[in-house]
Amino acid sequence: MTSLKKVKQALRLLPALRLVWQAAPNWTLVYIIVLVIQGILPLVLLYLTKLIIDTIVESVNIVDKISNFQQLITLIALTGLVTLATVICNSGAELVNTAQSRRVADYMSSILHAKSIEVDLEYYENPQYFDTLQRAQNEATYRPNRILNNLVWVAQNLISLVTMVGLLLSLHWGIAGVLFVAAIPTVLVRVKFSKILYTWHRKKTAMERQAEYLSWLLIGDIFAKEIRLFNLGTLFSQRFDRLRFQLYKENLAISSKRAVATLIAQALATILMLSAYTFIIYQAYQGIIRIGDLVLYYQALQRGQDSLKSVLGSFSALYEDNLFIANLYEFLELEPKIIQPAHPQPFPQMQDGIRFTNVSFQYSTTTRQALKDINLTIKPGEVVALVGENGSGKTTLIKLLCRLYDPTNGSITIDGIDLRDLDVVDLRRQFSVIFQDYVKYNFTAQENIWLGNTDLPPTQDSIAAAAQRSGAYDVIKRLPQGYDTMLGKWFDQGEELSIGQWQKVALARAFLRNSQVIVLDEPTSAMDPKAEAEVFDGFRKLIKGQTAILITHRLATVKMADQIFVMDKGTIVETGTHEELMLRGGTYAILFETQAQHYR
Repeated sequence: MTSLKKVKQALRLLPALRLVWQAAPNWTLVYIIVLVIQGILPLVLLYLTKLIIDTIVESVNIVDKISNFQQLITLIALTGLVTLATVICNSGAELVNTAQSRRVADYMSSILHAKSIEVDLEYYENPQYFDTLQRAQNEATYRPNRILNNLVWVAQNLISLVTMVGLLLSLHWGIAGVLFVAAIPTVLVRVKFSKILYTWHRKKTAMERQAEYLSWLLIGDIFAKEIRLFNLGTLFSQRFDRLRFQLYKENLAISSKRAVATLIAQALATILMLSAYTFIIYQAYQGIIRIGDLVLYYQALQRGQDSLKSVLGSFSALYEDNLFIANLYEFLELEPKIIQPAHPQPFPQMQDGIRFTNVSFQYSTTTRQALKDINLTIKPGEVVALVGENGSGKTTLIKLLCRLYDPTNGSITIDGIDLRDLDVVDLRRQFSVIFQDYVKYNFTAQENIWLGNTDLPPTQDSIAAAAQRSGAYDVIKRLPQGYDTMLGKWFDQGEELSIGQWQKVALARAFLRNSQVIVLDEPTSAMDPKAEAEVFDGFRKLIKGQTAILITHRLATVKMADQIFVMDKGTIVETGTHEELMLRGGTYAILFETQAQHYR
């Protein structure tokens, strides 16, 4: 490991503190002040206790009892005030800690969300990404704030420790030495097992995710019907229990070893501290120190031990934090591969159209090429269809067109401009895309459609027009609150739609977007034949002159396309109109006849 890397790892704590400050600067400042005050007040109480005892002991031998009693009352009053201040400070610290911790946790969640939006789609198709995300989620909401707490506790206890060590040195230097030596074994144990636990957690992330996935299957509404019909509940529950029990056993084994090591370390510390206590008591027995001094030194040794344990414990915790915070940085340091060009060109009003030139693409998680030497041209206003069996590369081609990925080889241009030279957001704004696995948002019907173009005001007119085009208008009109009806069953008064009705709502979302190109991936797969016919009979009127790309297995719906591209194993094997392809008698004709015979 290079020196630069070591320094970088050692300074992991500083960015975490910066995140805490950015999340809640005012609350963080108040929290630090309160913690410092909490560290000073016990020292004041200890010193007042020493003065009270000395005053009581002196009263036995003095004549002026009244003056002595007044001094005692003053000390008791001061002790009461300091005690009251401690109570107020503790109550305030609880409030400040709650507010500050919540703000930091929410802020860290926002950072995770922002990074999740920023990273490319490619990451979401890679299991290692989900391991990284899982570890980041585990650390993000509490670890940065814990680093701040540990640093403040170090400062707080150092104040107490320095004071106590100074007192003990005035008695004998060996007492202070015993104090430090007794704390070392416990710290070494904690540092060692922090590293062991960190390594174990990283190795077991995939297993943790598997258990969470099984839990999601058991409680999620998406899987409820099938789990009951196939009686899968017991099977999945048993698998979940086995995984969790395996994790429990391994964690318990590490924890047991740590407990034994900690017990031995603390037993050694107890023996050493007992020898120091014996020495202090012997000094008082010999009359070398007074009773007040006995109490003071005894408390100083006890509190010094607590403070040193806290300081070293905080340093150990910081070492642990420094290890685990790397999980968060590992996620935050992911870099998107789809980047904005330095000088983006505006998206043109298409004149020449879209052109794929020798485009090939391979997913990073496989050795198989998803697309190979694709060459095609789509003219403005054309309706084209991509047909082919599952896995032939149709959806991948659309992902490249929307620049969710960049081609491995070749180029995609719009009016001669490479997609990589266009502003990414502007590019995607010009495409209305509804994939086959469209999202069913548990929002109102109005919001479900409006999400297709949030640049528009969520008015009934524009949304109703889009619903009319997709066939969703009649569906929404029959809902209890119309467009204000909550869809789905996750929230109160939600109304569930059929799959075909959901598809009409998703289609309305695509129609609402004021784009030059509309892409529909199996747009009517869940609709009944009548609804499908209503969509495609007037399709050119529905798309209002937009360039349209249809992906479908139902070949009867693509007869009206200007061009049909037949794909097989990542390549285009045939191109032409329906009539041309049928006359050719190739792949398309075979597929069409295979489907058509079921209707004869």
